[in-house]
Amino acid sequence: MIEINNLQKTYKTNGSVVHALAGIDFEIPRASAIVVEGVSGSGKSTLLHLIGTLDKPSSGTIKYDGQEILKKDDDSIAKFRNQEIGFVFQFHYLLNDFNAVENVMLPGLIGGMGKKDSYDAACEMLENVGLSKRINHRPGELSGGEQQRVAIARSLLLKPSVILADEPTGNLDHKTGSDIIEIFFKLNLEYDITIMIVTHNTYVSSMFEKKIVLLDGQIVNEN
Repeated sequence: MIEINNLQKTYKTNGSVVHALAGIDFEIPRASAIVVEGVSGSGKSTLLHLIGTLDKPSSGTIKYDGQEILKKDDDSIAKFRNQEIGFVFQFHYLLNDFNAVENVMLPGLIGGMGKKDSYDAACEMLENVGLSKRINHRPGELSGGEQQRVAIARSLLLKPSVILADEPTGNLDHKTGSDIIEIFFKLNLEYDITIMIVTHNTYVSSMFEKKIVLLDGQIVNEN
């Protein structure tokens, strides 16, 4: 369970104050799939970065199973992020000199997992996203949709409890984007992983039962 209470984030830009999030409240039940929709500048990415512990709020709280992770020391926050949260972005950020399985292995190697265990886990995750026959291909040899699948597999490697995806279909065509969302739904069901996707794409948003709509840093619709 993720509980968000009176979450606010402000920035100072050229002497003026920007309210990226202006006090929002909602809950994300464990193992749910939720989409956050909104136009550019509505606060979607700011919200995702805060939930993902990549940034800290100006005020308000984010609780994971009752714990305020962001009030812990930086090392504890980094450990929590590495073990419990997987990230998928619009740009896949794959390393071009590494093949698919090597890219997926990286979080495991960084987190202290042995090379063989990282390799075996990476192969399993690539199979889960339909790329078992492409593990030795480098990013330049993969389509845009395949590259995003590698990024999803990488986010799954340490079997996190939450996956946060920022415009994961933004660079993909309609059909490929829909396929990517279906993969998220499949993983949500198979692994009981909480999935949160932010998007400005209304079609992607329509695929979700649970939706939050942001505008000017506030929730204007929730179902």
